[in-house]
Amino acid sequence: MTDPAETRPGAVERANEESDTTSAARVAEHAETLQRLHRLGRLLDNSIRIPGTNYRIGLDPIVGLIPVVGDVPITAVSAYIVAEAAYLGVPKVTVLRMLFNLVVDALVGSIPVVGDLFDAVWKANARNVRLAEARRGDPRAEELDRRFFTLVVGGLFVLLLALGTASTLAVLWLVGRLV
Repeated sequence: MTDPAETRPGAVERANEESDTTSAARVAEHAETLQRLHRLGRLLDNSIRIPGTNYRIGLDPIVGLIPVVGDVPITAVSAYIVAEAAYLGVPKVTVLRMLFNLVVDALVGSIPVVGDLFDAVWKANARNVRLAEARRGDPRAEELDRRFFTLVVGGLFVLLLALGTASTLAVLWLVGRLV
């Protein structure tokens, strides 16, 4: 029995060209995603230069100054950076390391004032973007583990839900103490 690809002239060449086109499109998509992550990391951690110094901060410590709700949207954007890194095929160990950075940033950053100073120094988003870029080309990360990606997104959702619940309970407790 003959292989159908052998019976059609040029079929193998066309299949290779289509594969190359798909591969090139994937490379372009990954480059675009990395650029987007760089912009987000810069916006959140390094977008504003402190006058008279060379030190930069971003929106993370500034928005975090808003009591109770300030850290939630920043944590959501930080979770997006980790989820995109997982989608890019960053190795699981690196994604776990990025999640660790995110959890430390969310937990310590939720402490009033001290957490905002910590956010200005820790810069979890810029750190996670650097990790994603450095590990993206790792040959072990060729195939994306869809189940792991789902677990990461689910874990981030639970983290955000827990942070929101804890913030709400803290406010209710504080209001109960004042009344």
